[in-house]
Amino acid sequence: MKTVFVTGGAGFIGSHFCKIARLNGYNPVTFDNLSTGHKEFVKWGDFIQGDIHDYNLLINSFKKYKPMAIFHFAGSIEVGESVINPYKYYDNNITATVTLLKAMIENNIKNIIFSSSAAIFGMPDVKVINENTKENPINPYGRTKLITENILEDFNKAYGINYTALRYFNASGADPDCEIGETHEPPNHIIPIVLEKYKKGEEIKVFGGNWNTRDGTCLRDYIHVNDLARAHVLALEKMVINNQSQKINLGTGNGFTVLEVIKNAEKVVNGKIKYKVVERRKGDPESLVCDNKFAREYLNWNIEFTDIKDHILHMWNWVNKKYDFKCN
Repeated sequence: MKTVFVTGGAGFIGSHFCKIARLNGYNPVTFDNLSTGHKEFVKWGDFIQGDIHDYNLLINSFKKYKPMAIFHFAGSIEVGESVINPYKYYDNNITATVTLLKAMIENNIKNIIFSSSAAIFGMPDVKVINENTKENPINPYGRTKLITENILEDFNKAYGINYTALRYFNASGADPDCEIGETHEPPNHIIPIVLEKYKKGEEIKVFGGNWNTRDGTCLRDYIHVNDLARAHVLALEKMVINNQSQKINLGTGNGFTVLEVIKNAEKVVNGKIKYKVVERRKGDPESLVCDNKFAREYLNWNIEFTDIKDHILHMWNWVNKKYDFKCN
């Protein structure tokens, strides 16, 4: 069984990847400082508690496990926080990544899959975003993702490290088996926000009702976390075969507005969800939808969960499990 090293493997996307990786014949070793991850999510391989700033621990871990590739999920991800505390983001997302790459060079590890983001595109002037869309991040979080992509490109040329930068759109859903899910306190993605607010009988804020969309609310592309995880496995296999680096957008190619998410959630929970339209948030793009043609063709990637209600149902099961209800 081939070993892969997973930074941030105790987090939302990282833990789902570890499950999919094991199902595909890989041995995932999770490396996580548990600042936002959860040790109980590490179920499909060994666990090392550590921080990727720790060069010596990385060196020793690489020598012990001899991974064929690194999957780099670790980092800070809150857009609003990145504006308030940019030091944290440049330190965790840039400095620590350079430390990780230095340890890879020392151990002659040549493959890395990087968890990037559609935030590198900022507020694009196109409705559908492909790999050639201009990169123009508008916050420190997005800038750190783009800078890391540039660092990877330089390290590829100088040191022969192959990389694939996967630009996620809106990761959503949860493990269909309800073994793991999204657990941020407080929740920071729309679907868990909607479901947890409903669970508590609280009102949801909808930021802006006069956007140029179908119903006036922001439009986003929601990609199920399991579909993301499968794309990572395919990206590694393609990179090893072709010995090439790539930057790839990951989304469904279909967008849903905030109100459409709420209406679909009402069908899943069989109840009325309270919401209030408030002023727009500064920096919110009107529409972010992925052109996934390259991902589908290059990776031979098929999206399994195209219905937003599946995303919501899987997350609803997880929310119920958190509140000690049985999964459906």
